[in-house]
Amino acid sequence: MTWRRKRIRIKVGIALGAAALAVTPVAEAKVKVSGVDATSFPRVRLTVVTSRASTKPPALKENGQPVSGLRAENLGRAKSVVLAVDRSRSMKGRPFADAVAAAQAFLRAKLSQDRVAIATFSTEPLMLANFSPTSADAQSVLRSLSVDRAEGTTLYDGVVKSARSFATETNAGRVVIIVTDGNETRSTATLDNAINAAREAGVLLYVVAIESKQFNPAPLRRLAHDTGGSYRGAGSSTELRTIYAGIAAELRRTWRVDYLTAARPGDSLRLEASVPQLGAAASNLVVPGDRAGPDGGPSGVVPDRFYESFLGTQVVGALVGILVLLAGTFLLTSIRGSRLRRRLAPHLPNATNSKRKQERERLQAAAGLFRATETTFGHWRHWVKVDRLLERSDIPLRTVEFLYLCGGAGLAAGMIAGFAAQGTLVTLAAMGGAASVPVLFVAFKGKRRTNSFENQLPDLLITLAASLKAGHSFKTGLQTVVDEGRPPASKELKRVLTEAQLGRPIEEGLTDMAERLGSKNFEFVITAVTIQRQIGGSLAGLIDMVADTVRQRQQFARKIKGLTAMGRAGAYVLMGLPFFVALAITVMNGEYMDPLYHSSTGHKLIILMLVMMGFGSLLLRRLVSFKG
Repeated sequence: MTWRRKRIRIKVGIALGAAALAVTPVAEAKVKVSGVDATSFPRVRLTVVTSRASTKPPALKENGQPVSGLRAENLGRAKSVVLAVDRSRSMKGRPFADAVAAAQAFLRAKLSQDRVAIATFSTEPLMLANFSPTSADAQSVLRSLSVDRAEGTTLYDGVVKSARSFATETNAGRVVIIVTDGNETRSTATLDNAINAAREAGVLLYVVAIESKQFNPAPLRRLAHDTGGSYRGAGSSTELRTIYAGIAAELRRTWRVDYLTAARPGDSLRLEASVPQLGAAASNLVVPGDRAGPDGGPSGVVPDRFYESFLGTQVVGALVGILVLLAGTFLLTSIRGSRLRRRLAPHLPNATNSKRKQERERLQAAAGLFRATETTFGHWRHWVKVDRLLERSDIPLRTVEFLYLCGGAGLAAGMIAGFAAQGTLVTLAAMGGAASVPVLFVAFKGKRRTNSFENQLPDLLITLAASLKAGHSFKTGLQTVVDEGRPPASKELKRVLTEAQLGRPIEEGLTDMAERLGSKNFEFVITAVTIQRQIGGSLAGLIDMVADTVRQRQQFARKIKGLTAMGRAGAYVLMGLPFFVALAITVMNGEYMDPLYHSSTGHKLIILMLVMMGFGSLLLRRLVSFKG
């Protein structure tokens, strides 16, 4: 009796232990990275599989730094799928029927936007149904399939043919599901050929094998692993339908990720993929290729550090760009007919002066480039606006020189930002900001010069009216202003008088001066003076009246400016506050702001913020501005 009780206790203990093992969760990775390859260098592809479906794409870092050009496609969405069925003689009977039935069940459960094709392989690979979002053709092909009468399995050739069928497909998600029960026997392609073909097409291979004692799963495991898919072994063909359902469920948890790498052939990369709330996983990759030169080492022309560092590569690229630019500049600056003039120079009387002139032109290294640029773009409306802006600010630069200065500033800032940050967004922002600095400076100087002229305008008109009352002519009155006035009024009127001495009507010169300075009040004065000179009357009295009107307009504008000072100050604070807060948080806790600066969603939020701030600044400008 005692022994029987012991046996019962042992059985109960074993049962409880088994139950405890059954309910104990098995520790498994919540994020898995596979299929890392750089076959399409510089584009790197990999597969990220999560433990449960996630709507948020994985974030990826290369050697600890966020990657650029990241694209993530979830295979649970629209994709292109090839169902490849082995129809060799070894599949005859129940295995083949179960394989066809499992494929038909997969077609019935597929998403409506998925595009499916049917392929088979035995003695030769065949594509029996092209990609289509409807499953009618694929179902019909599957129903008509039969086992091949000849012996042989061309599995690798089937993989290559299936991979090449994706050439015209636009879906980023690409999957091939293979069902087989035998080993490769007669393909012309090798295992490496099949893997490379799948990688080049961006295809994930899911291999379903009906395993037997003679079956060798190692090549198929490698085929699935190296392409980012998975290998599923079945003890019998009755498990195929369940395996197909498991693959469909796994596809919903699978992300196909690719990005552009800045690494060079031979570099070692550590790729870390992370999914919010699920964790992270890492994998290593050596970029295929060799940096060694023909003699087995780097070229001795440039020190090794220029090959091994990012900064060195950028310096070499900048030097090459400068040399190409100089070559193009000297090509464009070659003087037309210089060869003919050199041959005729000894026979011409002014050969010495001509030679000096050529030397001066050669010293102006960019003269030909500037001339070609002006000829091409000089008639554009924006070119004319920039030219008018330079005249208004009284800066002694030609328009083409100023624009090349802006371009050079942008390139210099872009190179510095590239060396420091190595970020595309930061580099583009630095280039745009540096290129706009000269424009903002010229606009500011032009605005200040216009305001200075506006302040001088009432006194200028009173001086002109006094000269007319004393019996002088209108032109003499302008000369008085030039002699007794201060810049910018004296300088601009002196230009008008010089043009008048050369034969240009003085009314046209004054009109052009008003447009050059951008002074609305002076345009009003010129209009009144022109009408008065045409119809007659007391010009001195009219100018006195206009001077009084201009002074009252200026006083009214200053009063409005004082009343709206608080609103303008509030607008400046509202526009600057987001940038100040972002800078302060970045300095205090840079990791907190990393998702904003180094993710696609963050970039979209930044763009949306800038657009909304631009729209808000326009509204605030309309609220606090007044045009009398």
